[in-house]
Amino acid sequence: MTASEHPRHHLNDLLTHPVRFSLAAALAATDEIEFAAVRDHLQVSDSVLSRQASALEEAGIVRIRKGYVGKRPRTWLSLTADGRTAWNAHLVALRGIAGA
Repeated sequence: MTASEHPRHHLNDLLTHPVRFSLAAALAATDEIEFAAVRDHLQVSDSVLSRQASALEEAGIVRIRKGYVGKRPRTWLSLTADGRTAWNAHLVALRGIAGA
């Protein structure tokens, strides 16, 4: 970032959406988390979380892994390596905007 360039230019547009921002924040705090736990933590519906997680997956920020626990299907979410880099850069830009 140059001295004359405003930090907002370094925000990740995908992470400015409130649910996607909250999802990335939750995933940044762990290696992997079950879909239902994230849904409950973020207080959103299955469809909202699914749609936002899929958008981040398409961008290479989130990994969605499906499997089973016993005979029950489960979905786990995690940040990719690129996702962690994008998240950290987004936070740096936010701190720059806030003057911190």
